[in-house]
Amino acid sequence: MRIIPVLFACLALSAAGLAQAEESRTAVISAFAPELAALKAATTERQETTIRGTVFVTGRLEGKPVVLFLSGVSMVNAAMTTQLAIDHFPIKRIVVSGVGGGADPELTVGDVVVAERWGEYQETRFGRRTDNGFDFGGESVGFPALGMAMPRGVTLPRTTTTGVELSRCIATACLAQAPKVVVGGSGVSGPTFVDNADFRQYAQTAFQARVLDMETAAVAHVAHVNGTPYIAFRSLSDLAGGDPASNQFLVFIRLAAENSARTVRAFVRALPD
Repeated sequence: MRIIPVLFACLALSAAGLAQAEESRTAVISAFAPELAALKAATTERQETTIRGTVFVTGRLEGKPVVLFLSGVSMVNAAMTTQLAIDHFPIKRIVVSGVGGGADPELTVGDVVVAERWGEYQETRFGRRTDNGFDFGGESVGFPALGMAMPRGVTLPRTTTTGVELSRCIATACLAQAPKVVVGGSGVSGPTFVDNADFRQYAQTAFQARVLDMETAAVAHVAHVNGTPYIAFRSLSDLAGGDPASNQFLVFIRLAAENSARTVRAFVRALPD
């Protein structure tokens, strides 16, 4: 399990660095097209650049210089495209916008989670089965195992917004209560779409997770290595196995994506010029 603290993007800029800062951009990343659609539509002066198959859209969002792009679904895609963007554009901060599965039983679909830290829940050691259970060779990073899987650390090569009106309905489908923005706690990422009540409970108990997704911790990993501040906004499209009936992802994906986009636009609007 790799925990990476969120470095909020509102940084004080020195007078000597203002000229450089004005030329740099905020990277806005989503995993797949429905998550980025509203933000792309709100971006002016759009220009597209394709690098190794990834389309990067530069322009201005809420009057601020940005570069928008899709990471692609999964940890590997997210890490690859984030590094690609950092290598080719003058990026001063990274903002992730998208949907996720809710792990915190106090949250519901449509809520937007701004986690304080992100970790990788499937960086694990599979233990050896013995007559006394699984043997992990004495390894532990302070998180409980789930069967044969023990979370482990990752060695790296280097040492909020208010006043947002969130959507409650999409087409004919409406939420039972108005969604909200919540700040703090943990988010966890891994290469699995989670729709399992047992694992949801484990993630919430072991990591105090409020939201699960498949990309953010990879973006955080790359951002940390490059010394780039980042923040992530994840709106809950489903409850990762805690839904009252079937998984609600297909019903509320666009509502959740819109709520994340609205929060990101408010955040970008509040950034210093």
